[in-house]
Amino acid sequence: MQDATENFDVDLADLPKGEWLTRLAKATDKAGFFQPLGRKHFAALVRRSDTLLVTFETIQGIRALSDDAEPVGWPMVRAHGWSHLCVASDGDTWFRDRHVIGLFDRMIDDGFFDDFETILFYGAGPGGYAAAAFSVAAPGARVLAIQPQATLDPRVTEWDDRFVEMRRTDFTSRYGFAPDMLDASAAAYVVHDPAERLDAMHAALFARSGVSHFRMRNMGAALQSDLMDLEMLEPLMEQAMAGALTDLSFAQAYRARRTYPPYLRRVMAALDAAERTDLTYALARNVTSRIKAPRFQRRMAEIEAQRKLAAENSDAAEAEDVTGD
Repeated sequence: MQDATENFDVDLADLPKGEWLTRLAKATDKAGFFQPLGRKHFAALVRRSDTLLVTFETIQGIRALSDDAEPVGWPMVRAHGWSHLCVASDGDTWFRDRHVIGLFDRMIDDGFFDDFETILFYGAGPGGYAAAAFSVAAPGARVLAIQPQATLDPRVTEWDDRFVEMRRTDFTSRYGFAPDMLDASAAAYVVHDPAERLDAMHAALFARSGVSHFRMRNMGAALQSDLMDLEMLEPLMEQAMAGALTDLSFAQAYRARRTYPPYLRRVMAALDAAERTDLTYALARNVTSRIKAPRFQRRMAEIEAQRKLAAENSDAAEAEDVTGD
């Protein structure tokens, strides 16, 4: 293994896609390996220590979610000296490709994962599916899956109408049904928003021994982006890698949502939709007492005006009744 303190600085920001891919390939080929996997996928390894993070990402996500246009694991390479294997797709493929399957079959045959003491598989959405599904290649690994799908086999999840274009894709052969592939894992952590009905239904399929569920109610359908904005993702990876992610540690980290405007706006919208005006007012008052929040200030003023108008109308009605008597 290379020295964990060795610098790994590669400038990938603001590059055209072709040049970005070429530069990433050169950097990782020097630090570990770069391997194209057919036309739609590649694998890129940065080898540092006997701690390995395996991430499943899309090229589009890598380039959009990181200011440096780099895989999500590279900051962990620099901060902790971890090794990092990025398996990336061009678009959402759920990594159901014979070249990707072949890569993990070869890694099993070559004993690739035996070189590492601690392994964490990570992904979100389609990547979360892949992280769970391919983790079986490294028995004893841990898995952190953000709002993963369990399968898109219509015989199992025909209720999920978001990805109908994937229904002809084979989810029944090797590494197929993601929850089953977790049987060999040391621990798996599934994060989802229970208010997102279809995500919650997939998460329910992961309800089995050794799988911990962490719920982010009213956070929405883009949890990976929210976790990055909340600066929670890297601490969650660290805890998951160590097998130390618990209900308590997650709850402590998740307190960051109390000052996160997108979350607070979703909560207020949910309360308004349920016509829970008193709770909406209490929320708005609490938020405006802690942070600058013009939208919540306006909503509080609206409710106060409505209450004042309702009180005036009530007084007028009582006066009319008295006069009428």
